[in-house]
Amino acid sequence: MTTLNPVLGNASDMRAALKGGGMITSWFAMGSVPLIEIGAMDYFDAAIIDLQHGLWDRMTSHLAVSVLGPKPAIMRVAANTMPAIGEALDSGAEGVLVPLVETAEQARAAVAAATFPKDGIRSGGGVRPLAEGFTRYHKRSINPLIGVMIETSAGVDNAAEIAAVDGVDFVFIGTGDLALSLGCFPQIDERHEQACQSVFEACKRAGTPCGIFTTTAEAAAARIEQGYAMTVAANDVDILLHGFAQAGQAARKVAAHA
Repeated sequence: MTTLNPVLGNASDMRAALKGGGMITSWFAMGSVPLIEIGAMDYFDAAIIDLQHGLWDRMTSHLAVSVLGPKPAIMRVAANTMPAIGEALDSGAEGVLVPLVETAEQARAAVAAATFPKDGIRSGGGVRPLAEGFTRYHKRSINPLIGVMIETSAGVDNAAEIAAVDGVDFVFIGTGDLALSLGCFPQIDERHEQACQSVFEACKRAGTPCGIFTTTAEAAAARIEQGYAMTVAANDVDILLHGFAQAGQAARKVAAHA
């Protein structure tokens, strides 16, 4: 049975947690700082902030890291580029999750963009790093957590090479885009699970933790039991949608019998 990890205050803590068992995360796209303050509770090991499809801008993502306190933030960046990855890490996030990686070359580019010279090409700066004192910030954040997302059929085909790239801390399966790429959306068929299993096995052979996007607590728990290293137990859009829907339906039901 998976138990709650202690507070994972930095990238090294998260690497150890990924190697040791399933990390349970919450996912935020709404761009609301108060919502992330409420939603990233002690039940979750880390908060993933979605800069690709979410409503976050540089200011709100910066403030989101502030309200998280010791809770680690992982930014799903908008693109596999040096500016996008650098901006996310300048917020003070402990890690990045890079979307739509299809080749080992693209994975190496992500690692380079997240890493300071001489090993990488990340530019030094940012309001939070400079306010903290760049020498101190550089020392504690020189090796951020780096995850790459496999979410296309091409990425599945190259999963073994991607998982073996030095500096990639974990591979994360983007199940939604993968279904689109495989042509099995919205009717998910066996091809989807076969692709997920293929990526999972490739990561296992490479000794690289494998995470997967899930949309419910039940699905997250099931994937952890299968051996996945990171899952998503809650996302803010679904929580709000289902919460408001349930409240409205319950109120109408009571009113109908009043």
